Amino acid sequence: MRLWDVDTGNLIRTLTGHTSSVLSVSFSPNGNTLASGSWDDTVRLWDVDTGNLIHTLTGHTDGVESVSFSPDGNTLASGSWDDTVRLWDANTSNLIHTLTGHTSWVFSLSFSPDGNALASGSRDDTVRLWDVNTGNLIRTFKEHTWSVNSVSFIPDGNTLASGSGDDTVRLWEVNTGNLIRTLTGHTSSVLSVSFSPAENTLASGSRDGTDRLWDVDTGNLIHTLTGHTSWVFSLSFSPDGNALASGSWDDMVRLWDVDTGNLIRTIRHTDWVRSVSFSPDGNTLASGSDDATIRLWDANTGTPIRTLTGHRGDVSSVSFSPDGNTLVSASGGWFGDGTVRLWDANTGNLIRTITGHTDGVSSVSFSPDGNTIASGGGWEDATVRLRDANTGTHIRTLTGHRYGVNSVSFNPDGNTLASGGGDNTVRLWDANTGTPIRTLTGHRGDVESVSFSPDGNTLASGSDDATIRLWDANTGTPIRTLTGHTGWVSSVSFSPDGNTLVSGSGDGTVLLWELRSPLSITASDVNQDGMVNVIDLVLVALQFGRTGTLNADVNGNGVVDIDDLIEVASFIGSTGQAPQAQPLALTTITPADVQNWLTQAEALNRTDTMTQRGIRFLEQLLAALTPKETVLLPNYPNPFNPETWIPYHLAHAADVTLTIYEIKGAVVRRLDLGHQAAGYYTDRSKAAYWDGRNESGESVANGVYFYQLRVSSSQSIGAGDYSKTRRMVILK
Repeated sequence: MRLWDVDTGNLIRTLTGHTSSVLSVSFSPNGNTLASGSWDDTVRLWDVDTGNLIHTLTGHTDGVESVSFSPDGNTLASGSWDDTVRLWDANTSNLIHTLTGHTSWVFSLSFSPDGNALASGSRDDTVRLWDVNTGNLIRTFKEHTWSVNSVSFIPDGNTLASGSGDDTVRLWEVNTGNLIRTLTGHTSSVLSVSFSPAENTLASGSRDGTDRLWDVDTGNLIHTLTGHTSWVFSLSFSPDGNALASGSWDDMVRLWDVDTGNLIRTIRHTDWVRSVSFSPDGNTLASGSDDATIRLWDANTGTPIRTLTGHRGDVSSVSFSPDGNTLVSASGGWFGDGTVRLWDANTGNLIRTITGHTDGVSSVSFSPDGNTIASGGGWEDATVRLRDANTGTHIRTLTGHRYGVNSVSFNPDGNTLASGGGDNTVRLWDANTGTPIRTLTGHRGDVESVSFSPDGNTLASGSDDATIRLWDANTGTPIRTLTGHTGWVSSVSFSPDGNTLVSGSGDGTVLLWELRSPLSITASDVNQDGMVNVIDLVLVALQFGRTGTLNADVNGNGVVDIDDLIEVASFIGSTGQAPQAQPLALTTITPADVQNWLTQAEALNRTDTMTQRGIRFLEQLLAALTPKETVLLPNYPNPFNPETWIPYHLAHAADVTLTIYEIKGAVVRRLDLGHQAAGYYTDRSKAAYWDGRNESGESVANGVYFYQLRVSSSQSIGAGDYSKTRRMVILK
């Protein structure tokens, strides 16, 4: 075992003593003791501060797969390949109970929050609930069809979650043993489950490489997390619409080419960048940061022009006046000073400081004529305040939001003001009188950002519910909801021509949306499930060449062809969805399919935006379907009886052979898998399968075996050749 300093990543010490693999470790609740379970059949207790061995617990007759302390730290549970669970006195190391009943290895253990019950998950496909005080079996949960790899109690102790090799998560009612619901979506074994402290969310981790968050009450999938890096707080288009600035928690401002999506340059603060704004002429970029500074940059070169200091806390919002001569800033966030400041944009001199909000100021905006400043107050303040931009004089206070005002925005004629609040609403106000016009509801989380389209007819709002909503600004009627982000939407902004909407999110991404007509959206949604994704692409591909009235004929010309596929691909590309977003659909697509589509698309010789966006998405899809290198992966299950699947990746088309050897090197079975295209051969429908039999069809004996993947792309050994060997175990 190795102990690491979490803050620095430095190795503290290495604990040695086990004579075989260490399969599980667990800290005691007070952090003073570490328990470890090993394939050497023992459990060991260690002093965390010194690394000294305290006790070795013996009694298991096979490897110890799982160890867990009770909530009070007085009892230690261990689960083993000997099919038993043992309860130990953690202070004396005496054996309290041996729990028998499982008919195969025990993989996972979890104490109930009160410590009176213990759940165990096993390779026998069951979850068992035990009375810790008596050692008696309370009940058995039997719905899983494969081994149970992980079990976890909800914090109130009334619900138990289990993750299984059958790719599902199941929720159980602890008191009755009834199955509440089955959560499906993972495409491989679920290895870990854990409830959030708030009890409303369950996390599951799978061999499919994803973590999933589920709503415990409904069983709905909330998000699939794929590895985003940091939160994007703010976005701003350049006046000509060709560049986009984004400010992030990674302390960076990034400038992007809107047409290509390429990064132009990166500009660094010393803390989170919460707000960015271009000057009206597009030559200067302002950024506000939690380092309490505003920085002005040459937008063409990225060179710093000057740093504006004076705020005593986080700078949450910055905005140029319409003539570009004045910059307004607000200080809010967690450590804001609650002021609005006006600066001379040419000299950097402070013009005036405006006070009045009773909490931090989250957002500021100039009216189109530059005469009025609107500011939104923080959580406790919850007001919008209008001030004379020339004198700083207070004009009026708008009340109605129940919680903080996160964003304010004037419409282009300056007569209407929109505000987004922590009460999940968007409110529209008459900017001249302060009279409420209407309240827009529908978001299920705080509204973090609001923005009018250049023609003033559409209002966009971004929310903590991970959606963007488009509203008819004149009537308040919802137009559509844009989904694709996996974290809160912190900023939304229209391009100068109004054809593109950009959104920044806590998932670390910036998404560009093409604002197509509802008719176009409906046509691209081939299966009519309310969203356009890779599944619709597959449905078009499956009907290639067919004629007649078909949903897959997206453009309505009477035939399903490459034009329809490109239009669907273009729409997916405009929503920012990752090609991996539909893993089940991707199992039906091969790299060869996508390469064929690309060849047809490129033969069209079109340069329009839709075709180019569709081609870019297909290129991304091809990359997602083509592994970067050929790899042989661990078989599953392992150990196994009587069958196993052997997954692998192919980076190029090749002849593939899998050979199985017994421990002395004799060939047991050779599987000629033939010539295969590049791709991921990982799920059970594509992975190599061995039924545990030799070339004569006889079942082989228990023991250790080796499997070798040989990949050959030519007659002679070359760059495309690959050979790798791994070990597996048969146990009956």
